[in-house]
Amino acid sequence: MRGSGPRGAGRRRPPGGGGDTPGTPASLAGCYSAPRRAPLWTCLLLSAALRTLLASPSNEVNLLDSRTVMGDLGWIAFPKNGWEEIGEVDENYAPIHTYQVCKVMEQNQNNWLLTSWISNEGASRIFIELKFTLRDCNSLPGGLGTCKETFNMYYFESDDENGRNTKENQYIKIDTIAADESFTELDLGDRVMKLNTEVRDVGPLSKKGFYLAFQDVGACIALVSVRVYYKKCPSVVRHLAIFPDTITGADSSQLLEVSGSCVNHSVTDEPPKMHCSAEGEWLVPIGKCMCKAGYEEKNGTCQVCRPGFFKASPHSQSCSKCPPHSYTHEEASTSCVCEKDYFRSESDPPTMACTSKETHAYLVMLVFTSLKKQYDGACYSLLAVPPKTGIMFNPLYIVFTKFQFP
Repeated sequence: MRGSGPRGAGRRRPPGGGGDTPGTPASLAGCYSAPRRAPLWTCLLLSAALRTLLASPSNEVNLLDSRTVMGDLGWIAFPKNGWEEIGEVDENYAPIHTYQVCKVMEQNQNNWLLTSWISNEGASRIFIELKFTLRDCNSLPGGLGTCKETFNMYYFESDDENGRNTKENQYIKIDTIAADESFTELDLGDRVMKLNTEVRDVGPLSKKGFYLAFQDVGACIALVSVRVYYKKCPSVVRHLAIFPDTITGADSSQLLEVSGSCVNHSVTDEPPKMHCSAEGEWLVPIGKCMCKAGYEEKNGTCQVCRPGFFKASPHSQSCSKCPPHSYTHEEASTSCVCEKDYFRSESDPPTMACTSKETHAYLVMLVFTSLKKQYDGACYSLLAVPPKTGIMFNPLYIVFTKFQFP
């Protein structure tokens, strides 16, 4: 189990109103129902602080976020005079679910708060993010012998969403949670709220879901929000291969090998693979896909070659314009058709320009004549080299080669 995340951030409270009632954390003073309630600056401040943090990273999937639950959370407390839910709404009438306990003057406190069943959605490792405020025991006169500044968090795995267990010994301890910043009387006077954030992870999980439990042993604490989530490597396209959403492994150092599938109109060059890290990041890409003949890569997809363009092989990078004296009126062409009275040999590459019949006939005559020429017992043949103009067999590009007859 490890703690992480931002540490206690001090936030200024708006002027006007405020103060706390005996046994009530400052962050909850305004959340009591009338007539004990002070002005609503506290609840609205909590709302402002939390609503701005609702967006989660793309590699985190929430299983529970108490800030977004519109109805009853369904949590239970025992004994009943321990944890207390403070119900309020923000300026948009969205509920604020906050639980508080402050039995600091009494010894041997053992107050439990149990969540409802939480499905893990197939994840074997989950994270719990807690946001809370905690009162400094030194700021509570008379509580030094009984006041605590920590609380405990537990979990209980179950396949039964209606099987909430209240037997303490069946819950497994996750960690003891302490505040990085606790508030005092001075903070009350200065209207400062110190909100702590702690994150713990649990795994491997083997059942369909679990329950969380929070144990108070004599602290003055307000549990402002609970967020439970797992991490995934989000779906992504790399090298023309699609890699699906992948839940991270149970081990914090585990790399999961994931095979990709080629996007539409692409073929495999080398089987594409990547590795999903425990933190939800894609690492170590291997292999790739290529756009098939007649298609070219644009913005991570394979797009069809337009009329007048072609791509003969998946290994070509992009569509090319038809060579001289050739054309295509179709999309996704892999070659171009020669114009009337022009042709290309079957052995010629599709990138070669088409030539006229007259030019070819002249060359055949030239080569045939050259075979009859002899000089000092040697025979000279005439070979044609394609000029840069693209016109094949131009007589200006004749090259002489010498060989001996057997």
